[in-house]
Amino acid sequence: MEGYRPEPAANRKGNKLKTNALLGIIFIIIGISALAYQGITYTTREKVIDFGPIQVSADKTRTVPITPIVGGIALIGGIVLLVMENKKG
Repeated sequence: MEGYRPEPAANRKGNKLKTNALLGIIFIIIGISALAYQGITYTTREKVIDFGPIQVSADKTRTVPITPIVGGIALIGGIVLLVMENKKG
């Protein structure tokens, strides 16, 4: 393979640190969102009556609860990742 040169080890380490910082930021955003909303709400459409050509449907709203513990863990994990990245970098 002519022209192929492996990436220096210093650049690979830098990419890993940037990945940890990005993951930390994502976890912080998820944690804050989970603490603020405490659940995911979505709407589904279900058939109530299906009698030949007559069809009646209804929209039902459902909520998937997210406990504040999950939000707190994600927030703390994100902060830890950012602090660890700053200490190494």
